[in-house]
Amino acid sequence: MHKFFVRFNIRPFEKMEKIRPKAILFDMDGVLVDSIDSWWKSLNHALKHYNEPEMTLQEFKEKYWGHDLYDNLEKMKLSQEVGNFCNNIYHRYLEDIKIYKNAKETLKKLNSYKKAIITNTPKDCTDHILKNFEIREYFDKIFTSSDVTRPKPSPEIVNLALKTFNLKPLDVVLVGDTTSDIKAGKAAGCKVIGIRVKGDYEINNIKELENILEI
Repeated sequence: MHKFFVRFNIRPFEKMEKIRPKAILFDMDGVLVDSIDSWWKSLNHALKHYNEPEMTLQEFKEKYWGHDLYDNLEKMKLSQEVGNFCNNIYHRYLEDIKIYKNAKETLKKLNSYKKAIITNTPKDCTDHILKNFEIREYFDKIFTSSDVTRPKPSPEIVNLALKTFNLKPLDVVLVGDTTSDIKAGKAAGCKVIGIRVKGDYEINNIKELENILEI
């Protein structure tokens, strides 16, 4: 969605100076958990319920993954009722979500940092996922699409986190896996670590944060 090299100065991790931000903001889906199948199945369930054409996983990945559900529905010219239904039945597909290997271990190692989740996933769904994988305790704050009027790629949710933590953008690092995350973080003025996507730094998985951040 690469070798162990950052896109920032293109140097091997072991030769670069590690950074220590005052807070780390994490996207959730695609960073901490692999939930693409669950969202695809939930959306197709909703589309079928409303007699709309279903989509392939490939189409979902290419056109809609990483964007707000209701923005996607607007793009598809569908009513918000489809999104409400999708969110209401999402819990049926929790078994399709998998926490990434080393996610918990890495969060534990980052225990000295202030941390928050900033996700386009609605609050109820986010709470389900965090509770199911027992990772809520690792975060000081949770910000979801339910807390803002404009989801990522708007920087609104990032700015809300900065205001809550009372921190300047350059003191904060955002970790995300989509262009929406990168755009939101950069628009807010933060450094961005992209997982399988280009940012100030680019890594392949959450464990590689240990190569960039002081632990």
